[in-house]
Amino acid sequence: MEHVPRTAWLAEAARAAEQQGPGNLLRVVLVVMVLGCVLTAWFLLRGYKRKDD
Repeated sequence: MEHVPRTAWLAEAARAAEQQGPGNLLRVVLVVMVLGCVLTAWFLLRGYKRKDD
């Protein structure tokens, strides 16, 4: 395997990031979707909580 210096690797990563299209939007949509699923599950499951009085 060929050794690639870190500076060259970072420069290539920066160039690749500029060429990507909807990457940031997709990340935001996925994060919001996961948080929404977690909050929905929490809201629904807290109704099944037993009260031990």
